[in-house]
Amino acid sequence: MRLLIAGWQGQVAQSLITTAPSRSDIEACAVGRPALDICEVRTIERALSDIRPDLVINTAAYTDVDKAELEPDRAMALNCEGARLLAISSAQRNIPILHLSTDYVFGGTSQRPYVETDATAPATVYGKTKRAGEEAVIAANPKHIVLRTAWIYSAHGRNFVKSILQQARAGKPLRVVADQYGNPTYAPHLVDAILSIASRITNTGQNVTIPWGVYHAAGSGRASWYDIARAALANTPDVASAANFVEAISTADYPTKTPRPAHSELNCAKLDREFGLRLPAWTDGLADCVKQLSTAEAGG
Repeated sequence: MRLLIAGWQGQVAQSLITTAPSRSDIEACAVGRPALDICEVRTIERALSDIRPDLVINTAAYTDVDKAELEPDRAMALNCEGARLLAISSAQRNIPILHLSTDYVFGGTSQRPYVETDATAPATVYGKTKRAGEEAVIAANPKHIVLRTAWIYSAHGRNFVKSILQQARAGKPLRVVADQYGNPTYAPHLVDAILSIASRITNTGQNVTIPWGVYHAAGSGRASWYDIARAALANTPDVASAANFVEAISTADYPTKTPRPAHSELNCAKLDREFGLRLPAWTDGLADCVKQLSTAEAGG
């Protein structure tokens, strides 16, 4: 199974790059700018011709929620137009595409976890451009899997878990929002699901139908940022005592340039029903993540 991963710097792409070598059945090529700029058809065509993938996985995205409000055209170019061009070129070669999306396509006001058929109502430029990207991919390539995920964290890149541990080690006050809820998702767990879907797509006989469409794929269990902070600290020996001093605050006490959804939990039952996949509990992923981070901190 040969995979073309569009983008290489994000947490999911990095986890794919780390995981792929351990799988003898996978040949994964992660390509980002300038070699593959999804907003440039020329580079898309060259990458597809050179790699000849069985599946394209699009992890490339403009993900800075606050900055997107100041650069809406750049966000739309990458999150929508680039996704559309990648999907078109893939479809022309009859190559399926797996496109990553986000819980930000919803308004964040539901009192129950969102299902795939719920009406989208993005309140931010980031969410609006990601929703537009979903629609573009769906229209351009009939062989599509759109995976909405949420609250990604890992031992790679920038994320909330790494930030809270760094603040604790620096002795900074820990004031964390406790009234926003979602599904923390460990990037390696999401990657395991992606590779299982990829295997199903690429190894299925011609007479078997693939359930193309939109799916939610996020860590099992609901949490607030406060819950994550306390759990991350409690699982990290050198700062475990700091878990007792995290102050729970409200969204109003921690204003951001762009409002965050208050309730963006995703119902992932469809993924389980159609692909037999359920991501592990977010607490399991967190324990593994902080173990890796602690090992790296100790120089091991």
